[in-house]
Amino acid sequence: MGQDDPVAGEVYLEFQRFGNQVRVTAMDAQTGVEVYVIGPLNAAQHDLQSLAVRKLKRRLEQEKPEPLFTGRGRIV
Repeated sequence: MGQDDPVAGEVYLEFQRFGNQVRVTAMDAQTGVEVYVIGPLNAAQHDLQSLAVRKLKRRLEQEKPEPLFTGRGRIV
C-alpha cells in the first residue's frame, strides 16, 4: 500500500460478486481483524477498496487497548 494509505501494515483484499453487488473484504495480516463493505457492481474498484481499508483502520483503532497509566509520574 502507498504512503497515503491509512493502514501501515499488510492488508489482504478480496472482491466477491453477488448479483449486481460487490462485497469487498479487507483483512489485517498481523491481527487477523476482518471487515467488509458492499457496493454496487458498477462502482469503481478503487473507491470500494479505499472504503474497506478506511473501515479496517477505524476498527483497528477502536480495538487498541487503553494505556494503563496516562497521568504524570511513574509506576515504581
